[in-house]
Amino acid sequence: MSNKNLNESAEIAVYYGFSPIETPEIKKVDINNCKNLFYDDVVEDEGEETETVLPLHVEEKSSILRIYVEKKMDSLPQPVYLYIKGNFKNSLKKKNSSYSRYCDLEIVGDSKSISEAILIQTSIVILANEGYKDVCVEINSIGDKDSQARFLKELNQYYRKNANQIQPCCKEALKSDVFELLHCKNEKCHLLKMSAPKTIAYLGEASREHFKEVLEYLEALDIPYRINNNLIGNRKYCSDTIFEIIDMDSTSKVKKTLAVGVRYDGLSKRLGFKKEVGGVGISLLIKRKAKEIKRKIKTPTLYFIQLGFEAKCKSLQIIEMLRQAKIAVYHSLGKDKMTAQMNVLEKLKVTHTLLMGKKEAIEKTIIVKDMTKRSQETVPINKLVAYLKKRC
Repeated sequence: MSNKNLNESAEIAVYYGFSPIETPEIKKVDINNCKNLFYDDVVEDEGEETETVLPLHVEEKSSILRIYVEKKMDSLPQPVYLYIKGNFKNSLKKKNSSYSRYCDLEIVGDSKSISEAILIQTSIVILANEGYKDVCVEINSIGDKDSQARFLKELNQYYRKNANQIQPCCKEALKSDVFELLHCKNEKCHLLKMSAPKTIAYLGEASREHFKEVLEYLEALDIPYRINNNLIGNRKYCSDTIFEIIDMDSTSKVKKTLAVGVRYDGLSKRLGFKKEVGGVGISLLIKRKAKEIKRKIKTPTLYFIQLGFEAKCKSLQIIEMLRQAKIAVYHSLGKDKMTAQMNVLEKLKVTHTLLMGKKEAIEKTIIVKDMTKRSQETVPINKLVAYLKKRC
């Protein structure tokens, strides 16, 4: 974690493990790599007009993956957490878009479901800090490559059976890419889409388990969510989870999208990378406070270790509790095994470790180990902040 001056949103992101980086520049190589993958429409519910459009452009993800390789980020402890302020430089849609993106959060080098949970939790805390208290996550999964192949087969059959109901201007999509019909805003196509096959019905075992875990994290964090089958994205770019954060407190009848995120695990291979690099990101559009307060974050003296799904579910609640108490903590939530987390710990200068396993998660306790005295104590979670402020 950096101790340089940060605005409030960046400060929140840093508490959750994100590192601010210079706004990426989209270069010609990124555009050339993606020339067959661009798409115009944001992932959204086509049944309603959206007040704010948050584009997820493939050339932006391409630039992130390129920087990941150029900066040799694969040699760092994986995954890497990136905080990006503002719009990407040289964005193709910048001049024509109605949006003004505030920041991006990206987790690169990991395919685990905890990454979606970290992104959503961090985003909701940032949004709450900006005044958005009543939000809901709309979420869907289009699965991996095999899941999408099964879905496309059924989708093709469905639309061919109903070809007489498709508008003449849309029938070309049956030959090129039937997926485009799911983005069509034509009234007849929209009605036809309502009865079309749903992606989650064709998920393979791995994709189904991934989606199930993401939903379990949201439930553990008490984050309101609903499955939106109309979040489908672009299959050349997206994989598995797609999600939006919606403002539920808007006085307008128009749905207000505050953030939109997507997983893009297969993109690196499609762009010609030698190995597949997992990635998931979210773009936030939030109202800006009149004055952005900047302050420093102290270098953490704590390292949080979690073991087991139950502990991982509670980990983000603990991190948020510590953030509110302004107690910084390192963590490696993307890692499951003790050995992997200990390898990270060896490179850090911390005085205490926090350990939570399945037993502690159930009992709502945490083991605090003093690294200098080689002693440890089991502390109730509701007394953890007071304990750490007194001893650390």
